[in-house]
Amino acid sequence: MKGDLFSSEHMVQPATAPGMTVENSKCIRYAVNGEMLARQGAMIAYRGSLQFERKGQGVGGMLKRAVTGEGLPLMAVRGQGEAWFANEAQNCFIVEVEPGDEFTVNGRNVLCFDASLSYRIATVKGSGIAGGGLFNSVFTGHGRLGLVCEGNPLVIPVSHQYPVYVDTDAIVGWSAGLATSLHRSQSIGSMLRGGSGEAVQLVLQGEGFVVVRPSEATPQKTQQH
Repeated sequence: MKGDLFSSEHMVQPATAPGMTVENSKCIRYAVNGEMLARQGAMIAYRGSLQFERKGQGVGGMLKRAVTGEGLPLMAVRGQGEAWFANEAQNCFIVEVEPGDEFTVNGRNVLCFDASLSYRIATVKGSGIAGGGLFNSVFTGHGRLGLVCEGNPLVIPVSHQYPVYVDTDAIVGWSAGLATSLHRSQSIGSMLRGGSGEAVQLVLQGEGFVVVRPSEATPQKTQQH
């Protein structure tokens, strides 16, 4: 058969290295030789001798109160072979976590990661209200973390001189060493009158960077409307 579908742009080539690579802007390939972890339901194809095992709640057990209202149940992928992961055609990116690094990420943006990475729950100080990005997972160790994002993310530098205010529905993650808090940009009177729709932001202060997506509404929220 012939046609654009069978061009080199779409044809999968043999893996040239073990572990995680970006197959294209919407998909991550993982050449498995041992074990890795991924979001349940994110596998779209595989070949080789692989086994998929439910990993309890995983990160989702810590993030089940995140803005999406859903957890992020994980699965362990074991064996030897190749697997491809994607989520709702969102854009895919890889973060290299090195020893001493610490990357805080919203659970809705996690696609897959090396088993060598560790993760723990973190909450934003003062987050006594419902909102997005207030329950996150902190990744440490040495390995790769595959992320998804609606659209192309923005990486905004944060400095002591210039703190960054982020909509809680748009936050993807941030680097170590940043202090977080919630900032109310509207008065109670303004909120009662309808306000601007931008009542509370996440404030990041210190030296580092924050990653945000160019979208405030999640797919789940959009469907509710």
